[in-house]
Amino acid sequence: MPFTHGKIFRILPILIFCAMAASSQGQSGNAGAIRGTVTDPTGAVIPNAAVHLTNANSGVNRTVQSDALGQFTFPNVTFNSYQIGVTADGFAPLRKAVEINSVVGTNVKLVLQIAAADSTVTVEATGDLVETDPTFHTDVDRDMFIKVPMESESSGLSALVTATTPGVSADSNGLFHGLGDHASNSFSVDGQSITDQQSKVFSNQIPSKSIQSIEVISGAPPAEYGGKTSLVIVATTRSGQGVTKPTGSITSSYGAFGSGSAGFDLAYGGKKWGNFVEADGMNSGRFLDPPEFQVFHDKGNEQNVFDRIDYMFSPANSVHLDVNYSRSWFQTPNSYDNLAVQNVVGDGSGDSPVFGGVGNADQRSKIGTINVSPTYTRIINDNSVLNIGAFVRRDEYNYFPSDNPLADLGPANLQTSSIAQYRTLTNSAVHADYSYSKGRHTFKAGAQYGQTFLRENDSLGVVDPTYSLSAPCVDANGNPLAGYSNPSECPGGAAGRNPNYLSVLAPYDFTRGGSYYKYFGHTDVKELGLFVEDQIKAGNWLFNLGMRGDVYNGLTSATQAQPRLGVAYNIKPTASVLRISYARTLETPFNENLVLSSEGCSNAVLAPLLACSPGVSGTLQPGFRNEFHAGLQQAFGKRVVVSGEYIWKYTHNAFDFSVLGNTPITFPIDWHNSKIPGYALHVEIPQYHNVSAYVVMSSVAARFFPAQVAGAGATVGSTGLPFRIDHDERFNQETHVQYTFTHNRVLNGLWGGFNWRYDSGQVAGSAPCYNPLSNDPNSACGPTSTMLNGQPAVNLSSLTADEEFQAGLSCNGVNATPGHPLPAVCLASEYSSSLLKIPAPGTGDNDHNPQRIQPRDLFDASLGKDNIFHADRYKVNLDLTAINVTDKYALYNFLSTFSGTHYVTPRALTAKITLNF
Repeated sequence: MPFTHGKIFRILPILIFCAMAASSQGQSGNAGAIRGTVTDPTGAVIPNAAVHLTNANSGVNRTVQSDALGQFTFPNVTFNSYQIGVTADGFAPLRKAVEINSVVGTNVKLVLQIAAADSTVTVEATGDLVETDPTFHTDVDRDMFIKVPMESESSGLSALVTATTPGVSADSNGLFHGLGDHASNSFSVDGQSITDQQSKVFSNQIPSKSIQSIEVISGAPPAEYGGKTSLVIVATTRSGQGVTKPTGSITSSYGAFGSGSAGFDLAYGGKKWGNFVEADGMNSGRFLDPPEFQVFHDKGNEQNVFDRIDYMFSPANSVHLDVNYSRSWFQTPNSYDNLAVQNVVGDGSGDSPVFGGVGNADQRSKIGTINVSPTYTRIINDNSVLNIGAFVRRDEYNYFPSDNPLADLGPANLQTSSIAQYRTLTNSAVHADYSYSKGRHTFKAGAQYGQTFLRENDSLGVVDPTYSLSAPCVDANGNPLAGYSNPSECPGGAAGRNPNYLSVLAPYDFTRGGSYYKYFGHTDVKELGLFVEDQIKAGNWLFNLGMRGDVYNGLTSATQAQPRLGVAYNIKPTASVLRISYARTLETPFNENLVLSSEGCSNAVLAPLLACSPGVSGTLQPGFRNEFHAGLQQAFGKRVVVSGEYIWKYTHNAFDFSVLGNTPITFPIDWHNSKIPGYALHVEIPQYHNVSAYVVMSSVAARFFPAQVAGAGATVGSTGLPFRIDHDERFNQETHVQYTFTHNRVLNGLWGGFNWRYDSGQVAGSAPCYNPLSNDPNSACGPTSTMLNGQPAVNLSSLTADEEFQAGLSCNGVNATPGHPLPAVCLASEYSSSLLKIPAPGTGDNDHNPQRIQPRDLFDASLGKDNIFHADRYKVNLDLTAINVTDKYALYNFLSTFSGTHYVTPRALTAKITLNF
């Protein structure tokens, strides 16, 4: 769909505003260089001085030496406040505060005093631990996160964000929900924007071993960030520039579930060039989080290659290129219900179909991801920089059904169809930005134009012989019958005909001799983004002023002017920073299966398989959000920093996801609005006596309001009243403590880390409970409320024995097992669950008291020894990691509308050896 003159005219004021601002003043990427010279008091240069760059909060700890001219450079330094320490023979040590907040970088002059017999450290305005920044964020450098125990090696970047960032609700398969939204996260990798989903079942992530540092923005997003902005993960990759001696590592690991990995990285370069390359591969018997605690049919593997090339043509002109290819292959984990599947094997269209074993379900996926991102940088003068870049990112997703489609039959509430898919998502864009930094102003203006090419090839066929819409006949009780291919054949004549039967499904019913229905959908989504922002320092005040304009043109179109404002005030006597911020954002649909969700309900074959809601519009409409943040950062001496923020977000046209059967085929849906209030808290304890620690915690509600306004079918919101989305969580926290030995030759380099993760539990809306509708029109229990001998009871007939077992259900003290279901009806007074928190009888409410996963505590630990042989050149490290040390038996979710049922990882021990050179 082309841009219309009307859309251009609506965005024209923003274009003019950006142009005027750029012409008067001006920034890409998220890192710059710290350059400087070391001299003595007379101005003579000091070569071979050791210059240390540190940040106690983020964990940065780098060292370089001044050259023959006394000059030094720290390239690729992410925006933050730092301390520089300098030591040289014959001179007193020096410490100095330095700040970098633009790709323009910063220059410092370090003057060392002649050492006296009683010389002490010279300190020049070292500053404190707080940042005068209106935007709530978390900074993590590689020096910190390489020793944090990570649950998911194949989604290391997601695991890192989950482990270190407040406001994140942890989900299965590397998925995380930031600040109450479903996966509304964007990644900015070396200035490249990635807004598509990054969990294991959607795409392959950039390997965490290639990351130098991350900044996770939880507050109101600055104007340069658009798209999915509940969390903005700004990642800086590792560079070889300035690494004049080849430096790298070779790693290998092996652990639980037959999981093994191997990889290497190498950095090498000079003043004008650099190359960093990383390659790794892993294989696991538990690649995804399965619907059973016991692991079977869950194999997977992944391979990654990443290369970053930097080259300076001259002091003013340079280029930077990122290239990444990743491939993953994995099985869709089975439940016990997917084993030894029984289905029609003969006479499927007759009156006596033959049932028999059709084997185990064997559904698999393969994802290939390629990314190329070049950037040209022009240093115009000491105060301004121009960046021009482009990128192409392509995901190829293949979903393979079982070789025998009839084996894909699952429980009626999970999978009635066999599905195959080949889907591609190609995102390409050009972008440019101009930065200017001088005095109290740090200015940036830029633009990006991109196109996303979506191609969706789907094959669907019914594999349930008693599916209510494809079975022509019913028995005397109205239950669909297997067999029969035409209503005219039904026993009992007209009375035996299924009133819900849809003849359009007949050619695609495998149980009655049908085959796959082929669907192809495609669209090109065009997006134009323009922004201008200025950070203004005025004494103890800091103002972030910005404006963003977006034009979205896909299956539908929208334009939005988006002011972004922030104010911070530093109360220096008390080391306190107060901040408030506001952002207006354009909310656009998720790209994954967007065409299927938008067009499927107008397709006579797809509509019943997608469970489309009558009267719901097909095409998903972009929405908008207003979000407000108010926060405080407080330092207590040099030992503790506490940062907290209250968040309130209101979204008109709020997006979520639904799932097609028990498959990774998920699609976006659109609700009328959502309200997301909550808080996030971060406590940082920089290293003290070899101990460092942090605590992150949050409580964020996710209240959604019907009606469903667009997209394919959803399984919630039928009451028309507000409900909690399935990733709503009342409270979670993660605590990390680390200790490093440094004062003993034998123990030097020995370190240990410990993680404690507490989750109060996400919503589990499919768990049966008792609450008659007469008590609450927004009952969470629905049709499962019943009576038994005149007493309140719960109807469990909608669940299979295995699903009851997965939920940890019991009746009258008897636990469900995969082969032995509970009674179809259980007295509410005798009904309980060890894994779900089920509302007491008469109290269940979709908004205020929904069913939830039971709270869980998970403990992880790591132990390592750096340079175990005390070598000078080739250093060997040994690491041991234990995930879920106590082998906690717990769920992530149960029959989630988004992803089904998943257990947390059982105890998993892994040993890794690394050769550094």
